[in-house]
Amino acid sequence: MNEQAERLLLSCRAVELSCLTVLDFTSNRTGGLQYIGQLILLMKEGFWEMEKYQDKTLSPEERAADLVSKMTLEEKASQLRFDSPAVERLGIPAYNWWNEGLHGVARSGTATMFPQAIALAAMFDDEFLRKIAGIISTEARAKYNESKRAGDRDIYKGITLWSPNINIFRDPRWGRGHETYGEDPYLTSRLGVAFVRGLQEGDGKHLKTAACAKHFAVHSGPEALRHEFNAIASKKDMFETYLPAFEALVREAKVEAVMGAYNRTNGEPCCGSKTLLIDILREKWGFDGHVVSDCWAIRDFHTRHKVTDTIEESVALALKNGCDINCGNSFVFLLRAYDQGLITEEDIDKAAYHLFRTRFRLGMFDDDCEYDNIPYDVVDCPEHNAVSLEAARKCMVLLKNDGILPLDIRKLKSIAVIGPNADNRMMLKGNYYGTASRYTTILEGIREYADKAGVRVYYSEGCHLFRDRVEPLACKDDRLAEAVTVARHADVAILCLGLDSTIEGEEGDAGNAQAAGDKLDLNLPGTQQKLLEAVVATGTPTILVLGTGSALSINWADKHCSAILNAWYPGSHGGKAVADILFGTCSPGGKLPVTFYRSVEDLPDFTDYSMKGRTYRYMTCECLYPFGYGLTYSNVEIGGLKAPSHGSQDQDIEISVLITNKGRYDTDEVLQCYIKDLDSPYAVPNHSLCAFKRVSLAVGETKTVALTISAKSMQVVDDEGNRVPGSGNYVIYVGTGQPDRRTAELYGRECLSFRYRTS
Repeated sequence: MNEQAERLLLSCRAVELSCLTVLDFTSNRTGGLQYIGQLILLMKEGFWEMEKYQDKTLSPEERAADLVSKMTLEEKASQLRFDSPAVERLGIPAYNWWNEGLHGVARSGTATMFPQAIALAAMFDDEFLRKIAGIISTEARAKYNESKRAGDRDIYKGITLWSPNINIFRDPRWGRGHETYGEDPYLTSRLGVAFVRGLQEGDGKHLKTAACAKHFAVHSGPEALRHEFNAIASKKDMFETYLPAFEALVREAKVEAVMGAYNRTNGEPCCGSKTLLIDILREKWGFDGHVVSDCWAIRDFHTRHKVTDTIEESVALALKNGCDINCGNSFVFLLRAYDQGLITEEDIDKAAYHLFRTRFRLGMFDDDCEYDNIPYDVVDCPEHNAVSLEAARKCMVLLKNDGILPLDIRKLKSIAVIGPNADNRMMLKGNYYGTASRYTTILEGIREYADKAGVRVYYSEGCHLFRDRVEPLACKDDRLAEAVTVARHADVAILCLGLDSTIEGEEGDAGNAQAAGDKLDLNLPGTQQKLLEAVVATGTPTILVLGTGSALSINWADKHCSAILNAWYPGSHGGKAVADILFGTCSPGGKLPVTFYRSVEDLPDFTDYSMKGRTYRYMTCECLYPFGYGLTYSNVEIGGLKAPSHGSQDQDIEISVLITNKGRYDTDEVLQCYIKDLDSPYAVPNHSLCAFKRVSLAVGETKTVALTISAKSMQVVDDEGNRVPGSGNYVIYVGTGQPDRRTAELYGRECLSFRYRTS
């Protein structure tokens, strides 16, 4: 053994460093591996005894317990911060737990950027979403590997991704709603499970990354009040609407982390709630991962919620009730809480054990984790960007079409592209976004088609996104006359309106300070409605393209525009996807994961967390566009329903249908099943989604599609929050949307249905 290796060995023994740390401290990886080989030989000879936590044949649980047992109180307490410092004597490198992966690796440089979460929900495709999550996980690992080699252990560089957001989008005014998978607990559960499995999918020994279900629980605005707000929810609403997705991610997907919410729920601050974090999460559901606070939420206990008097009492409340790691700086005061007798060393041990168990599961202390070999060249690669483009195409929802779409570019001489979202990169991104290496705005996507066909493109911004003028020194409506001129010179006007994440988003991130990221109403902001009416008044056929993460009340547009396409926040390739749909390269196939209401007057008070009158399951008014609705360019018919008429309450229902594309375009369509309990007093007033399947159909193609309706869908939730058998008398609907009157009116057809009874 050479002198350098001998010095390294002696150093390792002196400070009890793990083999992984030797690798980290060795500049030459190949040489480091040689030294590790020498160390292993010496271990076998008994020269250096391996610690239990270094033994890769033991479980993460055994290794975590052993490692924690060797740490001092101060060292253990230090690990309960999101920016955990190194403990060199035990071979523990520094680690920052905070990273984001909502729709691509965020905030750490270049990565593939997918459509925003609400757009991904509109695909109604859990299998494809799992593929997207797998790509995000792969890129996160590749970036982590390189950062680790460079000694960069900064924020947003880790493999604990604080995604997905599975809160229920109960009110369209909530600014963060576009981070979610919509208003339905079943859809959110299925998509959330798929996303977590895609992120965490392991090699049998290690997790690729660790996902985090947030924000637990009963959290969906208002943003301005979140640090002090007490969300009052009945037990029925809790277990029927707000908690099912979290339960599914814990029980089915084995999500590794759960993040608490800022607010209180029924009086308890969520990041220190015994009811949520101990009684429900760990004891009822058997959660065996770790819990992280929302960022600086523990500070709110004494400064805003006023449930404690001091910061020491706040950290004690959080720690003793199951919060393992603090995003923020409150846990800096853990040792003072210990000195005051508010917490014990055992409380600290339990949290540290949970955190090191996760790190061992991720392979952070092993040299044989296969994910350490993921190369950097997978980041932002052409294959991943092709999936992002496909996702953007799949997510867009065609809300109206009088026949103008798809456009035949061969018949056009000129196109007007108008509006504040036409050339707006921010609209592509949504929030919690990464950095794409290339962006294609709607204007750029259309121009690419037009240039190839020799078609003239006229462009006008038309108006500011939310202010009354574009240029600060100009008069109001300083771009309106130009927009009208452009529309008059064109054969067709493509009007790009809506929102972006500077208008709706998280408190402190969005630019609408007056609403803290929420929306005050559902109208088009600023002078966009005026621009819309002026362009339509020119008589030029007008196609409205919406960039939005939430429902808007576009009643006037529904009556006067030739077509309306909801593009959401479609990712870096969103402009190309919009153009592909407008010009018929592909057919739209997305469905709404939220209800588009006609007016804010149709909604209960924003602070009312009762589900009465909210979402398609409970609403009593007629909406503008229903949950589950979306048009295609083709004509798809459903028939040949085969379904049983009876069965047992604990038996899944297996059905099949024939779906045929009788139109002129290849298309995707989404089959949807809804169940209505006819007799139970605990049933939702309307009906509930219970199965869905996205199907691709070529022109003239017929497919037999099998669907499974879970026996759980026949259960209801009583007033005490217990899930109990339903009445046994059900009607089940099968179609491409809801079985409501408005959907039938928009589609011009009814759902298929059958009665089902249980004994």
